[in-house]
Amino acid sequence: MRYIGRALTASAFVLGACAGGDNKTATDTATAAPAATTPAATTPAATTPAATTAAAPITGTTHEVKMIGDEKGYKFVPAQLTVKPGDGIKFIMVTGGPHNVGFDASAMAPDMVTKFSANMPDAPSAKMSAMESPMLVNANDSYTVSFAGVKPGTYSFHCTPHLAMNMKGSVTVQ
Repeated sequence: MRYIGRALTASAFVLGACAGGDNKTATDTATAAPAATTPAATTPAATTPAATTAAAPITGTTHEVKMIGDEKGYKFVPAQLTVKPGDGIKFIMVTGGPHNVGFDASAMAPDMVTKFSANMPDAPSAKMSAMESPMLVNANDSYTVSFAGVKPGTYSFHCTPHLAMNMKGSVTVQ
């Protein structure tokens, strides 16, 4: 019995230590989601930890992509789209959340990792392996990514919580 008590105490200590991290609180997360609904053009690049360049404003069309999770599956609608440099994509949480949008940085040139990091405001994990938006929890929560300054090519994106359910898409920049 004494062993179980020590194991529980040790587990509580480890979990408490893991939660410390960067001193962010649940309030920080709750306030980050509404800020993510602002377009990249109005959010300073300083809010993205890995950003070394300023966010480029959207100067073209803003395309909408719905994030859906239901009995038919988890998907982006549309899952493939084509944009021009200067366009933006507004990802909108519809059902089955929480959702986010992440881009695979390992498939990008380093200068594009820097550009995407700057163009993804309030991204909690903009780092060299993946750039991810904050979680979208409520219906109609949205997150906008600017494609201004992004080189032509095809960029894959995914929803991290539903990646195993094949919630993926791609955007081709012309």
